[in-house]
Amino acid sequence: MRFVLILLVFISTNSFAQDDILAKEYFKNGDFEKALIAYKKLYAKSPSNINHITQVLSAHQQLEQYDEAEIFLLKLMKRIKYPAFIVELGYNFQLKGDTENANLNYQKAIATIDENANNAFSVARSFQNHSLLNEAVISYEKAMVLNPNFNFNLQLAQIHGEQGNIEKMFNSYLDFASSNPISINNIKRAITINGFINEDGSSENNTLLRKLLIKRAQQDPNLLYNNMLSWLFIQQKDFKKAFIQEKAIFNRKPESLSKIEDLAVMASNENQNEVAKEIYTFIINTSQDIDTLINAHYNLLQLDIKASSEANYNAIANRYLGLFKTFGTFSQTLNLQISYAHFLAFYLNKIDDATAFLEKTLELPLTKLQKAEVKIELGDILVLQEQFNKALIYYTQIQRNLKNSTISQEARFKVAKTSYYKGDFKWAESQLKILKASTSQLIANDALDLKLLISDNKYEDSLQTALKLYAKADLLAFQNRNEEAINLLNKVLKEHKTEPIIAQALFKQAQLYNDKYEFEKAKTNYELIIANYKDGILIDDAYYNLAEIYKNNLYQPDKAKALYELIIFNHADSIYFVEARKKYRTLRGDSIK
Repeated sequence: MRFVLILLVFISTNSFAQDDILAKEYFKNGDFEKALIAYKKLYAKSPSNINHITQVLSAHQQLEQYDEAEIFLLKLMKRIKYPAFIVELGYNFQLKGDTENANLNYQKAIATIDENANNAFSVARSFQNHSLLNEAVISYEKAMVLNPNFNFNLQLAQIHGEQGNIEKMFNSYLDFASSNPISINNIKRAITINGFINEDGSSENNTLLRKLLIKRAQQDPNLLYNNMLSWLFIQQKDFKKAFIQEKAIFNRKPESLSKIEDLAVMASNENQNEVAKEIYTFIINTSQDIDTLINAHYNLLQLDIKASSEANYNAIANRYLGLFKTFGTFSQTLNLQISYAHFLAFYLNKIDDATAFLEKTLELPLTKLQKAEVKIELGDILVLQEQFNKALIYYTQIQRNLKNSTISQEARFKVAKTSYYKGDFKWAESQLKILKASTSQLIANDALDLKLLISDNKYEDSLQTALKLYAKADLLAFQNRNEEAINLLNKVLKEHKTEPIIAQALFKQAQLYNDKYEFEKAKTNYELIIANYKDGILIDDAYYNLAEIYKNNLYQPDKAKALYELIIFNHADSIYFVEARKKYRTLRGDSIK
């Protein structure tokens, strides 16, 4: 008997759910007559279900059956005392064109909040559902006055944003955050997703938010406002000002330097190297944690190497040695040791010293992964010497010992790249085919780019002369012999004018010019690609990189904007699409998406 009862309940519930799905489908497809019949059946079975009540009402209104909707509501209001129904009655009068009775009912609904502040939840939400935003604001604000424990600032912020009252929106968000600090990240997300601020620090909205935050910080020493200011400056890529705020936070609450470390990485990624150096120097002077100190020294060295000339190389080498004297040479300083060996080999040309140093590092008690990292560098040094077969041994060992790991995939890519350098394009291509499915998106993209380079150019010339010259130039760039690489690419451009590798040679040469800060030469190359290879695979790369030069180096934002626009409208599948759209909108001065 019990089983039969359970079965009947299950069948009944299942049938009810199916009826609900069918009613939704009718409504969604605009078949409001059938939807009304279906929802009336559901309402008859569950007369207190607000969703079914709302849908019966909406179906009547969609069919312009306003009198029937009114009768339905009045009967309902006698049975259920729910203040939101007064709003619904007012809205039904509005649809009929009876503004006087509509406003009368809206005022009645708002008046119920005086009787019970809790009514604001349903009344205000009903106003919002019908885009009656002013009435919703009045409802929320009245409830907050009547009951100071209520906090509707989040809802108010959203409404103010819809209305375009940006200052009120920012203030409401900040009021909500000040009493609910845990919500701060959601508020930041809401502001950015809806496009209320952008990268332009001089834009109206950015300026307004900055002034509001500074004023609040002066009146109330709440770290929340420093946090928000730092975040705002980061959106504007003004990392120096963000650093000032993060220092203020740390000085008052010295718990962790992790946010300051993140800021240094962001500044470095945006090539604001002087700011990044300042931040890393602060970390070195402040931190008591060994790992944090070592990491800061490592990153500071990378920035200094990037900016240094040959005259400073010995001083940098001595800095490495000083750090080993301070922190020791053991697993904790492994990144420093690998970096030092790389510097010895690639910058000071002390290849034997670098190799000996790394071989000594391998004698330390390292994990398999750490040993693989050392062997990757040993392989790279062998490629630097053009001892390709020996390099392949190291890379292959890593693949064998750490199968399916990211470093194993990196090693496989290096096998492919080394084979490509030595002219074994067939073997390189076989390795690259496997890597197209790599779990590392960066490795997969690099593998695809190299595979396309080989496959697009290997059949043009049976001797593959142009491809071999290009691969040699690529190797020279890897060896930090950029001037030689540029000259060899000039030979490709002069001697192989009719071959498809020309676009690739122009692009590679442009990148090398860019690394040497020869932006006019890089610009010329990108313009040649755009003029002559519009249908090639490098066209969106050329647009984006040329736009970046105009924006960041030649300070011609209008020309940059035009190039970003070409990516947006003509290359929606480009990997640059999202960034191009973001930068285009910033240059255009958009404040709201």
